Amino acid sequence: MLIELEIDAFIFQKSAFDLLIDARSPKEFCESHIPNAQNFYALNDAEHQEIGTLYKQVSRNDAKILGARYICQNVASHLERIAKEYKIGSKIGIYCARGGLRSSSIAIILSHIGYQVYRLQGGYKQYRFHVLTYLENLPHHRFIVLGGNTGCGKSELLQSLKPSIDLEKLANHLGSSFGNIKGAQPSQKAFENSLCEILSKIDPSATIFIEAESKRMGKCIVPALLHERMSQGYRVEITAPLTQRVERILKDYHDITPLFFDQSMQMIAPYIKKSVKEEVISAYEKGNLAEVAKILLIEYYDLVYKKPRHIDITLDNADERATLDALEALHVKLSTF
Repeated sequence: MLIELEIDAFIFQKSAFDLLIDARSPKEFCESHIPNAQNFYALNDAEHQEIGTLYKQVSRNDAKILGARYICQNVASHLERIAKEYKIGSKIGIYCARGGLRSSSIAIILSHIGYQVYRLQGGYKQYRFHVLTYLENLPHHRFIVLGGNTGCGKSELLQSLKPSIDLEKLANHLGSSFGNIKGAQPSQKAFENSLCEILSKIDPSATIFIEAESKRMGKCIVPALLHERMSQGYRVEITAPLTQRVERILKDYHDITPLFFDQSMQMIAPYIKKSVKEEVISAYEKGNLAEVAKILLIEYYDLVYKKPRHIDITLDNADERATLDALEALHVKLSTF
């Protein structure tokens, strides 16, 4: 069985798929893809480039014939794994770049074997249009925005609050000069895809917990309308004792490398006193990361933090359970309006 679906129907069915196949090349897949998709490519990176060049510069027919050969070879290698992990009759969603030959070739084979195959018309290009349209017309209006100085525990609070969106986790960035400690960030497209995936599962009328962030988090940019709605949200300023803030910082930066430390210090050097920079470097060279964190919090992060003009309430996070109870009670109160 092979059914062609337009984007809205495909999105509606997506949670029911036993397997979601991205038939594009590994390079395309790694750049961004529909969340939870697996890459069973029709053409690998080299083959995709070769076929494209042949199609444009030599002969369309020759390109189609060579492409078909490559697709048959690749599908043959994929079938063993698919058949092993997904029994015949399973529901499989599939897409390629524009809903063309790559996805249709694999879809036809799988459907003839006995799988229930649902192919996305317009492919990934249509999915991206769906994501951008959703984010540009965001149906969610109600946000409880957690702000506060670095290390106050906002991210930890979000992990226990529902519904919530952790932008730092999605962007794989802590939103500061030392924020890329987590490693490589997703592409902007991948960031938007994940964000749309989470938001679309939350009732538009719900009040959502989210952390106050600048528009840019490393190389990821928060969608304009979401950032605007965040600025209009109910603002909760979180505070915490300095000792606890230092402890939280050390959890994220306990294995900081000399190279990462040097690069990050170069970024903030224009914004701190020379004496402070020397003091931080000296503490780092002595292996005293707690002192490094303490100095940077007081002499850099707290100084550059811009507290908003309007704050609805302030909560001290010395006792996380008490803070969570207060936030959950606030959520119930605001959700009744």
